[in-house]
Amino acid sequence: MAMNASVLPPRESSHARATARRLWLWPVAILLSFPIGGYIADLAVNGMDSMGTAIAGGLIAGAVIGVAGWFVLREWISWLWVPATAVGMAVGLAAGAALVDYGIGRGDIVLMGAVTGLGVGVLQALVLARHQIPNTWWWALANPPTWALGWLVTSYVITTNVKEQFAVFGGSGAIVFGLLTWLLLAVLFRATSDVQRAPATAAA
Repeated sequence: MAMNASVLPPRESSHARATARRLWLWPVAILLSFPIGGYIADLAVNGMDSMGTAIAGGLIAGAVIGVAGWFVLREWISWLWVPATAVGMAVGLAAGAALVDYGIGRGDIVLMGAVTGLGVGVLQALVLARHQIPNTWWWALANPPTWALGWLVTSYVITTNVKEQFAVFGGSGAIVFGLLTWLLLAVLFRATSDVQRAPATAAA
């Protein structure tokens, strides 16, 4: 039996509103998890000044950030987001920090942030792709510059995170990062909704 076409727009509109409400939590989760994760990591390792501390700090901060992100996105993705974030950050931070010889100059932390974002973005994109989210390569491409920008903003606003070699940037950078990545997530998940509705529309 064909579905009444007049029923589709309200349902689709309701789903879109529910998606928008859920995604609005993303910037909040980022704003909370980055400073908290960075602070816990700093308490545990006291500065990212070696390969070992960078890996440990990345795992700790990444796990906190991953849990917060998964809580927002759990309707669409699995718990694999958490280990992907933690491992991606540990690998990316360790590589980035070593690349700049654990320096804290503005150029150093921006480059370190870009490499960290590459590690996180690639592994998170694989999780998104595993759950049939289209165009996830945009997520992998967007993370390096947004992580770099987060560190750049923090270097002008909250210098403590830089001087004490925190694993992640502070609240000011998190606001910028959270808003930019929220916009990209909104586009990705809207495309997902369009793809999922297409078969239903064709069958109606």
